Amino acid sequence: MKKIVITFGLISGVIAAALMWLLVTLLLSKALDFDNGEIFGYATMIVALSMVFFGVKSYRDNNGGHIGFWKAVQVGVLISLVSAVCYAASWELYYPTKGGEFLQQYTSHYIEKMKQEGTPPEEIEATSKEMDGFVEMYKNPVIRIAMTLMEILPVGIIVSFICAALLRRKELLPA
Repeated sequence: MKKIVITFGLISGVIAAALMWLLVTLLLSKALDFDNGEIFGYATMIVALSMVFFGVKSYRDNNGGHIGFWKAVQVGVLISLVSAVCYAASWELYYPTKGGEFLQQYTSHYIEKMKQEGTPPEEIEATSKEMDGFVEMYKNPVIRIAMTLMEILPVGIIVSFICAALLRRKELLPA
């Protein structure tokens, strides 16, 4: 199980990291709009976490074609955990170069959108202060890593449960 978890977790992590870097680059260059960034972000996570399916299937196929639901969930969650660690490590590498710029552009976009929607100035000011507080808090690497893990790990857990439901196969009892 260890080899399958590490192999598929690392493949998933590399895909997640590469797609995240591409997405952030496209958002910063304005090739994509921040309004759609969240949709694209979660879509890229699902693409990367498709390796959970292949990892659980590989584990099942290497064990006589049988896997129980909870064992499949375990394999999937472990693959997701390896992927999430790679994703968070990748963001930590990327953050010093473009992370601050990304947060600044996102904050500006969000505040500008509030103004366009006719949000009262007091609410805009409160949101602006809240976002400034978030940016300050986000400078702490422990908080940043925890938040980055919490972006992808819940998606990985959901994907693990779906894959476990699709791939479970009980061992046939001899007649």
